[in-house]
Amino acid sequence: MKFFVDTADIDAIAELNDLGMVDGVTTNPSLILKSGRDILEVTKEICDLVEGPVSAEVVALKSDEMIAEGRKLAEIADNITVKVPLTWDGLKTCKVLSSEGKKVNVTLCFSANQALLAAKAGATFISPFIGRLDDMNLDGMELIADIREIYDNYLFDTEILAASIRTVNHVSDAAKIGADVITAPPAVIKKLAEHPLTDKGLDAFMKDWEKTGQKIL
Repeated sequence: MKFFVDTADIDAIAELNDLGMVDGVTTNPSLILKSGRDILEVTKEICDLVEGPVSAEVVALKSDEMIAEGRKLAEIADNITVKVPLTWDGLKTCKVLSSEGKKVNVTLCFSANQALLAAKAGATFISPFIGRLDDMNLDGMELIADIREIYDNYLFDTEILAASIRTVNHVSDAAKIGADVITAPPAVIKKLAEHPLTDKGLDAFMKDWEKTGQKIL
């Protein structure tokens, strides 16, 4: 499974990238706002930092404008993936940009039918939003499983990018179902290393080591 980091925070990306934990980055207008940076400037810096796909989202709502924005964003770097919403205009944009050889991430997916349309339009990635479905007492993982089954049935190349990841269980569940990618905030990725029994065991080891009176260095 590939790990994408869902942030526009350069320092956070760099820390995880140094550990080999970054296969790509996803951003959106909310994350750009949080960064306080110019979208073109911060996106270029991210693209220079990581080798994998960097999703940069269009903000227009009509296909003609989306296409123009997507082409502009794609000029930032070779590893840009243009992110478009799963609307009819977004699908039109996906078809045009993917036909031009550009990578496209179709976002805000909440149904298997939407995912099917995105794959037909040539999407590189489909981003089903797990956490937001869970917020509505729906099963986000069931959507991932449905998309996986459909894509496997017809050998679609579109990769399932599990988004709106809120917990470490979301990550492991998505991995078991067969999502190709997860995108998560840096804090969630870091929590994957945590377990209370690890902490307990380390504490016991350190107490016993102190009793030996020894040093390694």
